[in-house]
Amino acid sequence: MEIPFTKLQGNGNDFVLIDEYERAIIPDDMKAHFAALYCDRRFGIGADGILYLLKSTTSDIRMRIFQPDESEAEMCGNGIRCLAKYAFDAGYIKESCTVETVAGEVGVALQYSDEDFTATISMSTPKFERRDIPATGEGEYHEHIGDFDVYGVNTGVPHAVILVDAVDSVDIALAAPPIRHHASFKNGANVNFVQKTGDDSIRVRTFERGVEEETLSCGTGATASAVIVHHLGYMGDKIRVETQGGPLTIHFNGGVKMEGPAATVFSGVITY
Repeated sequence: MEIPFTKLQGNGNDFVLIDEYERAIIPDDMKAHFAALYCDRRFGIGADGILYLLKSTTSDIRMRIFQPDESEAEMCGNGIRCLAKYAFDAGYIKESCTVETVAGEVGVALQYSDEDFTATISMSTPKFERRDIPATGEGEYHEHIGDFDVYGVNTGVPHAVILVDAVDSVDIALAAPPIRHHASFKNGANVNFVQKTGDDSIRVRTFERGVEEETLSCGTGATASAVIVHHLGYMGDKIRVETQGGPLTIHFNGGVKMEGPAATVFSGVITY
């Protein structure tokens, strides 16, 4: 048995994509375990998640993403850019498309320039939701957890955002897990430490739920971080977000949009 796959990355956030546009390749009851096996960087291919590209009855294409801990994420900002690049290269979509995700439909606009690929994602409306915290009033998205003031926002997946003076001064492996598992986040959260670096720029380091460690970039995390600094009035309608793997740009005119690159790394075949 052979399973073709493609490895892609968006700002170093890397994924293995399984093309199920024409037919199912990995049975649904094995998709989660497949992620645990092949996301492993020593005994598998190595990735932050497994993307499944499928047909959709409501959108142009459909995305599912499973993480190394076998959980299925609702959405992935860097992953959806990678999925869109693959789908465009395969001829499944044109320069603009819609993608069905667990978090809802997402619009994507694609651009190739001198072989460089970028995509602009129309993100879902951010939700300032926290369990056991009233959904009214200015302070519903803020809570003090441990040594940090934590802002909670959902940009397709739940995020905790912490503003710090210097992201490199934080021991993320130690500081993030208690926040990631805090009871105020019903389904856990990704944890973002954010440093203001200019009038319209921030630097972000993210501990990702499901990966359970820091990743080089998180698209929904970059968006969540920009949403918070914008919501607090610190920055305007265009924010540059520097991640460990490279820059993303978040736009706030006409909704929330995330702009960034994606690249194909290699293709291969898993042989049984």
